[in-house]
Amino acid sequence: MNVDLVVAGSGFFGLTVAERCASDLGLKVLVVDRRDHIGGNAYSEPEPETGIEIHRYGAHLFHTSNERVWEYANRFTRFTGYQHRVFSTFKGRVYPLPINLGTLCSYFGRAFTPDEARALVAEQAAEVSDPSNLEEKAISLIGRPLYEAFIRGYTAKQWQTDPRDLPAEIITRLPVRYTFDNRYFNDTREGLPVDGYTAWLERMADHPDIEVRLGTDFLDLRDDVVGNVPVVYTGPLDRYFGFAEGELGWRTLDFELEVKPTGDFQGTPVMNYADEDVPYTRIHEFRHFHPERDYYPGDKTVIMREYSRFAGRGDEPYYPINTAEDRDRLLRYRTMARREDGVLFGGRLGTYQYLDMHMAIASALNMVDNRLRPHFTEGARLASGGTDE
Repeated sequence: MNVDLVVAGSGFFGLTVAERCASDLGLKVLVVDRRDHIGGNAYSEPEPETGIEIHRYGAHLFHTSNERVWEYANRFTRFTGYQHRVFSTFKGRVYPLPINLGTLCSYFGRAFTPDEARALVAEQAAEVSDPSNLEEKAISLIGRPLYEAFIRGYTAKQWQTDPRDLPAEIITRLPVRYTFDNRYFNDTREGLPVDGYTAWLERMADHPDIEVRLGTDFLDLRDDVVGNVPVVYTGPLDRYFGFAEGELGWRTLDFELEVKPTGDFQGTPVMNYADEDVPYTRIHEFRHFHPERDYYPGDKTVIMREYSRFAGRGDEPYYPINTAEDRDRLLRYRTMARREDGVLFGGRLGTYQYLDMHMAIASALNMVDNRLRPHFTEGARLASGGTDE
């Protein structure tokens, strides 16, 4: 195999590694991916009937406070000035999220000053002092009324489990803003790629020393590659080892796409549905991600309903469940990974961590700096260390 490095997976982590190694280190890189497209879950494409860009695997919103990541991303795309805002429907009324002063005033039906709102939430949160499950933890943070309205039903649908049966550590904090600021993210940089995610990802892979093979399962090549060529593996960690220690638990998402005969279905990009009797968790309306695109049709729109459930072996894993059993399995897999000299494990699936896009890029840049560059320029041993945590 006439390459210097093999990267398994063409998501943001894998392509960042490939691009840096080709452009900065002068390496020949082979990128393989089981799917028929690059980009992992960030892949976007035009919906055929309307031409509206959809995110095939659910809405992806780029945001970061890491200036290195922002500078790196801007090498391949320009960003719009989009700022993400989310609303939630509960019992037939709509509220802004995350919970802020506007949410509180609307839900409780009166005007609050910031100090009055803080006092109210603190009083209601005092109901629970020693939380033992997710429900009690949430109540201890924001009080029962806000929990019942915005967290309970949504969480039950997300996890397909009663929140009283979920561990408290799943929710470490629930932000409440005591201002009317309803921006969803707090990061200093935010926007959407002007030409879409796929164009951005294709530019990252557009290098004469990068070869991309789609529809190719790395595990079919593993015996010919591992031990002969350095590898960066971004697929599921448990699958790499043939599920020898059992399966790591994930939640997955199902999507239901529909073209609606109207120019605007819900007036906002994302609407959450907090009522437990509504089967989906949220609806995306993709035209609102790019209001600057005046060529979208005025009489049609595309919506995507999102449903959450536990992942089976053949499903696309999205969010690590991270139970105590999962953490025990993960430690055993990391021990196995340390024995795989010449193989680095990274990305969301390879580390069993949920990584936003900017986090995946930052982690990949660190892997290049700390592992791959010393190996290829100084001859340092390429020891896995388990996973790139």
